[in-house]
Amino acid sequence: MPQVWLWLIGVGTALLGFGAGFGVGPLVRALSDLIGSAPAPLRLAARLPTVWAVPTLTLLGAGIGAWMAAVAHRESPVVTVAAGHIAIHVDGAGLQVRRDRIDAVFTDGRDLVALDAAETELIRVRAGDLSAEHLRAAFDRFAYPWRGTTDPREADFTPWVDGTPDLDEAAHALLRTRKRALADKHPGAAEQALDDLRARGVAVRDRKGVQQYRRRSHPHHPEAPEA
Repeated sequence: MPQVWLWLIGVGTALLGFGAGFGVGPLVRALSDLIGSAPAPLRLAARLPTVWAVPTLTLLGAGIGAWMAAVAHRESPVVTVAAGHIAIHVDGAGLQVRRDRIDAVFTDGRDLVALDAAETELIRVRAGDLSAEHLRAAFDRFAYPWRGTTDPREADFTPWVDGTPDLDEAAHALLRTRKRALADKHPGAAEQALDDLRARGVAVRDRKGVQQYRRRSHPHHPEAPEA
């Protein structure tokens, strides 16, 4: 994520706090006239003299902005492209994939995706805050097979409907597990279900809260052991 974005978050929330220092009093009075009351934090802030409310709320806004920037920085992936591998680090976890395993790399919506020759997903990571042009330039520099900003098999993705006959019961069970894990905010369980689906030749992505899937079209040949 560009550092300027992180600074804009902090400066933006500080400016909101600055404006709130002048506007909190009129806002509380308007809410009181409209609905008879206002939230307790607003009423408390409105009791402060303007000379205190402005710096207090500005500092509060800056603090909130610093926290938001730290979270955004931690959750934003760092993608390193080298001649022999791609490395991705996000939120304390890391993944490295060898160049010779990669047959296609592209962005799909907000995701960065890499496929092997059997069209199995090797990488799918949220990377919407990274520049697609910078990614393309990095992959082109090392002659990776960059495929642009659309999944080459876009038309093959289908919204998941539990019980549909083109998937076996084991795949449906994994999709149900992943759906529950995402709803319950258990990312580890969701990632494990996704890994198991990929091993079965099923690629999955999320669109507007709906799981979409496609099946692998090429046979999968396990890699030969390295010497």
